[in-house]
Amino acid sequence: MVQPPWVRAWRPRLPGVDEVFHARFTDHVYPLHTHDTWTLLILDEGMVRYDLDRHERGALDRTVTLLPPHVPHNGRPAGPRGFRKRVLYLASSQLDDRLIGLAVDRPVVADARLRHQVDALHRALERTGDELEAECLLAFVRERLRDHLERRPGPRPPARDPGIAHRLRDLLDARVVEGVSLQEAARTLHAHPTHLVRAFSRRFGMGPHRYLIGRRVALARTLLLDGVPPRLAATSAGFCDQSHLSRHFKRLLGVGPGQYARSGPRPPAS
Repeated sequence: MVQPPWVRAWRPRLPGVDEVFHARFTDHVYPLHTHDTWTLLILDEGMVRYDLDRHERGALDRTVTLLPPHVPHNGRPAGPRGFRKRVLYLASSQLDDRLIGLAVDRPVVADARLRHQVDALHRALERTGDELEAECLLAFVRERLRDHLERRPGPRPPARDPGIAHRLRDLLDARVVEGVSLQEAARTLHAHPTHLVRAFSRRFGMGPHRYLIGRRVALARTLLLDGVPPRLAATSAGFCDQSHLSRHFKRLLGVGPGQYARSGPRPPAS
């Protein structure tokens, strides 16, 4: 029995990603077409065959595929069970035009670390309020794609820059509620985005997003113990809404904010 097609598409709140597209197809055949974006594809099931600039290629579930802008390509299932895919359409500015020819020659990246990063980026983009995490992941994905295309060997070493790490922590501490984007932090501190994240992670043992979430949860705890309702405590601490607070609060403390607020001793009856 042929499974019906399933698609889910949205425009994320992340500069540099024009569209997120998740789909499952059994017998759909894409005709020859082009995009004005970079197409970053991973497969969760099945295999895809496609022609790129008149060369036959294939995409597997263990690899990452990068199709350059303005280059004709098509696509079709490589087996009777079809395929399930996740795609990020990256703005053309995310990678230099000079890399287009290299991507035509080497569109398939067999890199488990990169595939894990792309998977994590998809998951972050599905969660409202985790834009800083998604921005950090996108910076590393972009860097690793460039390294692949330019044949730079091996992973980059951890950054040793405690000074910039402390300056970023100070910036996050000053902007706990309103937050700060990675690009803004990089401009403010005059540092490359991935260098910022590497230096911070090496110095403090966690990424900037996780640190910021911890500071916001700490602020929400104080507000809850002061009697502020969870919904108001969430937005006052920098979370999008109560569900955003609840997700991170329970992950860090093991209980939800409502249960935490009710856990103290009851005031004596008057």
